[in-house]
Amino acid sequence: MAQIRQAGIEDVELILSFIRQLAVFEHLEHEVVATPELLREWLFEKKKAEVIFALTDEGKEVGMALFFHNFSTFLGRAGIYLEDLFVLPEYRKQGYGTLLLRSLAHICAERGCGRLEWSCLKWNSNALRFYQAWGAQTLEDWVTLRVTRDTLQKLAN
Repeated sequence: MAQIRQAGIEDVELILSFIRQLAVFEHLEHEVVATPELLREWLFEKKKAEVIFALTDEGKEVGMALFFHNFSTFLGRAGIYLEDLFVLPEYRKQGYGTLLLRSLAHICAERGCGRLEWSCLKWNSNALRFYQAWGAQTLEDWVTLRVTRDTLQKLAN
């Protein structure tokens, strides 16, 4: 029976492998600057995010979800933001994505969080259908904004 396990510091290379595979899938491999050292620092030393894996019956990691807490001022409580959910292509449509999403919902409920949210690329229609089948709503009135690298440094100065 498929199961979930929490990632440990010994999984840094595996986490990075999933991140790189996700980047290839999203045609964003040129954006990946994460290193094992950075992941070790931010995930396990500073504890700024968490990772869970979906496992086959044989214990092979075939899916990953990386998430962290955010905060809703309207709800007055924390939520969970799902940064990445990725299942290896050959294991898709076998329930591993559902297992990861349901596990995150369980973690939210267990921790008393007010919501679970994430972003999805507009062109990823398979993922959008999957999420919407579970009742996720597209927030049409919200736009994701981001500053990174040089723009972030300019803003900071």
